[in-house]
Amino acid sequence: MSLLTSSNLQATDERITAWMARYSIPLLRIGLGLIFLWFGALKFFPGLSPAQELATRTIDMLTLGIMPASLSIIVLATWECVIGLGLIVGRGMRLILLLLFAQMAGTVLPVFFFPQEVFLHIPYAPTLEGQYIIKNLVLVAAGLVLGATVRGGRIR
Repeated sequence: MSLLTSSNLQATDERITAWMARYSIPLLRIGLGLIFLWFGALKFFPGLSPAQELATRTIDMLTLGIMPASLSIIVLATWECVIGLGLIVGRGMRLILLLLFAQMAGTVLPVFFFPQEVFLHIPYAPTLEGQYIIKNLVLVAAGLVLGATVRGGRIR
């Protein structure tokens, strides 16, 4: 008698799907939090974050040169770490997601401020920095999924 019957496969599929429904949102939240915490923490150490120079120049343009790079990188690092810790802990999610989306909006600005550094060939061949920015689309989508659950939304 074969263990790979249609009913066994169906039951296994249902168990796996139930497990994913139960744990996917917490795993997404914690995984996203780890990314923000990790990338934010790197910015506290000069030269470790590949985004540091582009980030400080973007903030310099946003603040019209009022905020020095040495301060802006600390503010950004702290901001990202707060987002990361908030996601990991899972408290104050509405505020944390607001901070996340504001930070993500800022990360797209180099595409407009410094397109020659973001693309080898505008608009289809991103540099490594451009790829770093484009991958944020996935982080935004993850934030949207988490946001859909803040007020009790569930996966069905």
